[in-house]
Amino acid sequence: MAVQEAGQCDTCAHGAREGHRRAVAEFLAKRDEFAAGGGLPAGVAHSPGASRQWVSDELTQSARTVAGLDRAVAASRLRKVRLRTLAGVWGWFTALVVAQTATATGTGWTPTRTAGLLAALVVAGALTGAARAHGARGGLLAVLTGEDNRLSTSRTVAAAWLLVVCGTLLHLAFLAAGASSGVRRDRLAEGLGLAAGGGLLCVFAVVCAIAVAVRRTVAVRVATLRLQKVRADHPRASDLFCDDSGRAAFADGQYVLINAAAVVLALTALARAPERLPHIPWGLVLLVALSAGTYFAGKHAEGGRPVVMSVVRAREAGDLDGPIRTGDDIEIRGTGFVPPGAERPDLLAKLVVRFGAVHVHVPLVPVAGGFANPADALLTVPVPVEVEPGQVDVQVVTAAGVASNRCLVAITD
Repeated sequence: MAVQEAGQCDTCAHGAREGHRRAVAEFLAKRDEFAAGGGLPAGVAHSPGASRQWVSDELTQSARTVAGLDRAVAASRLRKVRLRTLAGVWGWFTALVVAQTATATGTGWTPTRTAGLLAALVVAGALTGAARAHGARGGLLAVLTGEDNRLSTSRTVAAAWLLVVCGTLLHLAFLAAGASSGVRRDRLAEGLGLAAGGGLLCVFAVVCAIAVAVRRTVAVRVATLRLQKVRADHPRASDLFCDDSGRAAFADGQYVLINAAAVVLALTALARAPERLPHIPWGLVLLVALSAGTYFAGKHAEGGRPVVMSVVRAREAGDLDGPIRTGDDIEIRGTGFVPPGAERPDLLAKLVVRFGAVHVHVPLVPVAGGFANPADALLTVPVPVEVEPGQVDVQVVTAAGVASNRCLVAITD
């Protein structure tokens, strides 16, 4: 019903959001009904294995419907974000004009104020052009979004410093173009030297190097199966401070906060001495470098591939102990089965266990408020009848497409 209603208005953002809301409500109601033991057809209710598989298939289909509608909503959100970023850019420019006009009441209008407004106008125009060129990807967010469709902390920090540097250079260029005397031009040239802008140069070099190094490190670790990456539906502002699972990350948070404070200090220095590059103390340069090192180390240490530690026969209350036989449920114990960002039901349904050449999708087992299976450290799956008795390799393949180590299991008749 939710899919049909969304399809009647699939070209408008409101219809997509309404359809997504109803599909989510329908999925949650269905999950909780199954968790309470209801909703099962009479044909499968007599068999625990058949009912579990039927429930898992029903929830998987509903989860995929919700994920499809979520992508449609994300596309409409990105178009709105483009408009909001443009409104923010020109709102910032308008506020600067108002502030310059208000503060010029006593001292009068100066060439420095004109140069500042011209520099801000050029920067705002460039940002507007970039936003229009990437309108379908969120405007300015396209430049800050990584390959996993999340806001990149390192790119955002580097972009903030790039705006500071470009705005300052444009400001000084307009001042030099309007200078009427050689003495003033010499003073502006002196303000561009290393003595004035060495700190700014070092900070900009550090954040740009970190942005390139982090991208390379993540790409190499993903390619060598040492890091699991799951693509997000759409970028969020919380990506700057959180890991892929949405939990607050210390390394990312401290990097953003320290650089935000440093950017404010640089802009304050520019306002106090508008005829030279912002003076950044070397102590602050060292602080930014230490923050960047912490951030890079955190990125290098996060993640890991799935690991199967053991496979045991699942035992219900009252069952006899015994070897693993075809049709029995087994518990696969380990870690990393649900990578960060793969907690959505449609991604949980992509978990696969390989018994030699036989692939088994891990069934979704609902409980009130979530799922009991699969979990990051424990998977419960039945041994399929296609598996021949004997020694069989068991391997887990996660939603990120990364395969675990092989664990040898004995299957008896």
